[in-house]
Amino acid sequence: MVASLEGVVNFFKIGLTLQLAPGVEDLIARLVNSRKKVFLDYKYYDIPETVKTAVGRASDLGISFLTVHGSSNIIQKAVEGRGSSDLKLFTVTVLTSMDASDLAELGYSKTSVEELVLFRARKALEAGCDGVIASGHEVQRIKEMAAEHLSGKTLLVVTPGIRPDGYPEDDQKRKVTPRQAVLSGADYVVIGRPITAAKEPRDAAETIIQEMQHASDSLGPSTT
Repeated sequence: MVASLEGVVNFFKIGLTLQLAPGVEDLIARLVNSRKKVFLDYKYYDIPETVKTAVGRASDLGISFLTVHGSSNIIQKAVEGRGSSDLKLFTVTVLTSMDASDLAELGYSKTSVEELVLFRARKALEAGCDGVIASGHEVQRIKEMAAEHLSGKTLLVVTPGIRPDGYPEDDQKRKVTPRQAVLSGADYVVIGRPITAAKEPRDAAETIIQEMQHASDSLGPSTT
């Protein structure tokens, strides 16, 4: 997959489906050594000291992004764990496969999806995270919240649940198109199956990049 996308994609997410796969650490090293960026999406969630140690080990791999999860004290320890490395930490707000009914089942019956996303985003950023993982439906509100409460700080938003127009229905409940993600203000997008499950992954990636570029162009010359 990496070889087939050479020259088109240079940032690769490694998630739980590869966590115990033979040779995954070698794969990470090969990507980093070939100047590819790696987003390690393991969503670390444990007691603070354990997360601190795990983040420290991840930072030694030379990866670019890492996801963590949990309360402020856990996030603060994660920040300590990365030390002076260039690793950027992102916290999960609400998975894009979840909606209000899922939150109610988890005990958040009096909180809307957007309210929980914004609450978690603010707490995580106050704890020192570089950004959050959030659906395109909440990106604009997150950016507004950051501008109001976190003056002078840079906030990054990574948006998963990207599905091009016409893509078959699947487990993503709060999805957006590549164009919608860019227009919402997302800094990065995570695109899995629309590329990895395509008959021609390279063609699919190029089409998505073109759609994103057109959306970016429509926002004006100040947008990068």
